[in-house]
Amino acid sequence: MSVITKVTAQKRKGHYNIFLDGHFAFGVNERTLTNFRLFKGNSLSDEQIIEIKEYEADSKAVELAMNYLSYQPRSIYDVLVYLKDHQIGDDAAQSAVSQLIDLGYLDDAKFSELFIKNDLQVGKDGPKSLSHKLQQKGVSSEIIEQKLADIETSAWRDAGIRVIKSLKHQVGRMSVNEIKRKAKIKLMSHGFTNELIEMIVEELSISETEDDQLEALKKQGIKAYRRYRNQDDFTRKQKVRRYLFQHGFSGSEIDSFLNGELVELEELNDY
Repeated sequence: MSVITKVTAQKRKGHYNIFLDGHFAFGVNERTLTNFRLFKGNSLSDEQIIEIKEYEADSKAVELAMNYLSYQPRSIYDVLVYLKDHQIGDDAAQSAVSQLIDLGYLDDAKFSELFIKNDLQVGKDGPKSLSHKLQQKGVSSEIIEQKLADIETSAWRDAGIRVIKSLKHQVGRMSVNEIKRKAKIKLMSHGFTNELIEMIVEELSISETEDDQLEALKKQGIKAYRRYRNQDDFTRKQKVRRYLFQHGFSGSEIDSFLNGELVELEELNDY
């Protein structure tokens, strides 16, 4: 048996040093101190000391986890990683997580629901991207699928518009088809499904007049014509035609440019 010969307060509020037989033995928080009645003069067996240290480790893990959760919601996996990074053993970490689950502080379903809701309000992620992010946080596929299925199709609209709204400023610089093509590529890269992409691009409501389209054709045509300035006339026109077609202009629009209806091509030879 060992005897508690001294109990002193640590600099951290609510934490204490326990001395056994004149030597420092371990530190505890106030909860552990009270629960095991760790007062000067009391005796402890080896088994009790082991029990106290295990209890203190669990208590420390819960304290760390609660502090981590106080900033924002976390997944179970997030908390386990955080505790491991703070040198908490696996048993203590698992015990802390189990306690927090029982108390309702940890719930991957609720976490996923809030994560998706917050992202829809300010983010730019589609369902595929959100699914990937939640998987990285250790949430099960079943929970992810369920929570994403609960989201109305229309709820993805604002996030999608945030992704592509800057393209509206390209009217008069690009063809409508090119703007829509770029919009679809951007939405796909942000994890939107084909169904959502079609809906969001339609919602973009590109207000373009015939003059805007002609201005875009003129700008892109001049850019291409100058790019291939060192080619012979036939090759240059073929490459310009291909360039404009790839940028969403129709055959008749391309012909009007190459026929000099928008700008005198001979004037461009000086550039």
